[in-house]
Amino acid sequence: MALEFRALPLTFLAHALAIAGAVMVLVWVLYYRGGMAWEAANKNLIFNLHPFLMLFGLIIIGGEAIMSYKSLPLKKEVKKVIHLVLHAIAIILGCVGIAAAFKNHNESNIANLYSLHSWLGITIISLYGIQWIYGFLVFFYPKGSPELRIECLPWHVLFGIFVYILAVGNAALGFLEKLTFLESSGIAKYGPEALLVNFTAVVTVLYGAFVILSVLGQVPVEDDDSYSAI
Repeated sequence: MALEFRALPLTFLAHALAIAGAVMVLVWVLYYRGGMAWEAANKNLIFNLHPFLMLFGLIIIGGEAIMSYKSLPLKKEVKKVIHLVLHAIAIILGCVGIAAAFKNHNESNIANLYSLHSWLGITIISLYGIQWIYGFLVFFYPKGSPELRIECLPWHVLFGIFVYILAVGNAALGFLEKLTFLESSGIAKYGPEALLVNFTAVVTVLYGAFVILSVLGQVPVEDDDSYSAI
């Protein structure tokens, strides 16, 4: 499942966008929102963990896990382990990010799971976990038969792309939701913070797009079987 373009140059652009997105969200939560903390009298500092961990974990590290098969000049089995470990880190950071949002809501007497963003978030992290367990069992250990792996691989890739697209879209929705709350509480609609949040969302979407395009692109000729995962 590859189109007539090379994946590797796209991964370079994706890496640059990942760095830009990580820096931008850090500037937002550290400079404009006052920092991050798991325990704090200012409960907003607890919430600030949420956008950082979801973007850095689920989106950026998750994207790097997806691109690892196309961007790393390593043996297939090594790339498989890297793919698995990076996705595990993404899931863990995503879970901590979601827990931070619940903790903030609970300690601030705010209702949980009242928005589309939160509903999608729980659904996505659940699907992400199911996808990881499925991939671990079928492709890593105890590992299915070659026939089973060949049959399952296209569905594994397709479902992974589907979940990742959902995650990127929901991240953009989360930025919109938070910015709407901030603007209703007084920040300028065309001020530097609002522009930063909007551009961070744009960078997030662009990063996700390049991740997906890298999956559809071709690996180098000498490594054509590297994404077979079997």
